Amino acid sequence: MTPLRPISRTLCAALIGLACAGFAQAQSSMPLTELTAGMYRIEAEVAATPDHRMLGLMKRRSMPANHGMLFIFTELQRHCMWMKNTLLPLSVAFLDEQGRILNIEDMKPQTEDNHCAARPAAFALEMNHGWFRQKGIGPGVRIGGVEALGGRAR
Repeated sequence: MTPLRPISRTLCAALIGLACAGFAQAQSSMPLTELTAGMYRIEAEVAATPDHRMLGLMKRRSMPANHGMLFIFTELQRHCMWMKNTLLPLSVAFLDEQGRILNIEDMKPQTEDNHCAARPAAFALEMNHGWFRQKGIGPGVRIGGVEALGGRAR
């Protein structure tokens, strides 16, 4: 029996990199859409299926600036979000059917606190923590682009 040779550090690093890239690609397999908030452009992943909504931004360690995730709900109701297994601090804006912000909640990583829509919501837009406040965006502001998405709550 021949003893196994140790794997080189370079090969090991390459294998780990491929595994991480595969994980990131699996997480970012959601469709992308472009949204606007005032003069700001947002590139958002669209979580429109039950599996995508359940996965959300879990396990991610970073998110680019002006990037977010739009959750499309199938029913108009007071939806709630939580941060179990989510490593990033986030802010979530709950939106009505026309894309107007109902309320914005700041969420701490890896918590199970509920963050709920103030009124029945059709969408939720998660962005990096403080994004809405830093841009001067609050309740009543309309997020453009959601009207083009099919399958939303009616």
